[in-house]
Amino acid sequence: MPESSAVSMTDGEIEELLTERGVGTLALPDEGVPYIVPMSFGYDGASALYFVFLLFGTKSRKETLSDQAERGRFLVYRARSVYDWQSVSCTGQIETVPSEDWDELQSAMQNAWHPSLFSSASPMRGIEGYRLRIDEWTGIQQRE
Repeated sequence: MPESSAVSMTDGEIEELLTERGVGTLALPDEGVPYIVPMSFGYDGASALYFVFLLFGTKSRKETLSDQAERGRFLVYRARSVYDWQSVSCTGQIETVPSEDWDELQSAMQNAWHPSLFSSASPMRGIEGYRLRIDEWTGIQQRE
């Protein structure tokens, strides 16, 4: 079995992955066990990830935990093979996006992955924007 050649990613490589991927996993604190959910996201190119929550029925667990949490973690990864992969973890404050910042959210969401499943779901009670203000990121990769 070959020895691992995993190395830390540079800031530039982290920014590139965040810009290109558009989908990852959001982790929020929930009574000692993280609540983890796949999410489409946008990166503003500087210091924040943006999410749009589609709101169905009563208040969702994701919405409740995001509103209660002071901090969250977001994982983005790409795996082309067992010897060619990248993984980035971003940690920071999660907050709702005020209406005056929706232009920033919409601009950042241009690279987000949008599953067709949700475009036809109903009944929807609205949408809410959230932002994770990145205060720490780490990245690791192995390239062929």
